[in-house]
Amino acid sequence: MSAISTTNFPPLESGDRLTRDEFERRYQLMPQNMKAEFIEGVVYLASPVRARGHGRPHAKIMTWLGTYTAATPGVDLQDNATVRLDADNEPQPDALLRIEPGVGGNSRINEDDYIEGTPELIVEIAASSAAYDLNDKLNAYRRNGVKEYIVWQSYENRLDWFNLQQGRYVLQEPDVDGIIRSQIFPGLWLLVDALREGNMAEVLAVLQQGLQTAEHQVFVEKLRG
Repeated sequence: MSAISTTNFPPLESGDRLTRDEFERRYQLMPQNMKAEFIEGVVYLASPVRARGHGRPHAKIMTWLGTYTAATPGVDLQDNATVRLDADNEPQPDALLRIEPGVGGNSRINEDDYIEGTPELIVEIAASSAAYDLNDKLNAYRRNGVKEYIVWQSYENRLDWFNLQQGRYVLQEPDVDGIIRSQIFPGLWLLVDALREGNMAEVLAVLQQGLQTAEHQVFVEKLRG
């Protein structure tokens, strides 16, 4: 987004129906600490971030994903980065993992320093099942081919992990050990109940098991070319 030299634009408001270009023009003029998303042609302004409802679960997700990316060169972790998905959708996911395009990824960082295209995995922290993360945003991610989508409903303490199969999202269930294993990022294992209970030591111990598998080593070698 280029700098705007005029202020003859009304401020963004939730529910505005705009073009993506108009959304970007107005967003550029908003205060830096204001978060807005453009989903299915509609503007959504984020509510203030609460500690238990968003800040804490978000930090745990970033710890889990950050540990994975530290051991997986060629995989990029982003926190609240703007993603230009298509003409009607410009979300700002709580977290995302993307594979670099040079090694098969579906998104790139453009000259304006924004992500264009479809990240392979997106995580959102939602207040409840009524949030748009499980409705319009889910449909936008599905239609644009986000292969894995995780939604953590913080107040209900429910975590849903969706995998894209033949154009629709299928809910993944933990195995007999309580683990969900990513189908896109080998070695990305999540002990779901431990995360929900705040036991990050167990979460990271199980992740380390995933990072030591032959599948993860093969994936790393593929990313290194």
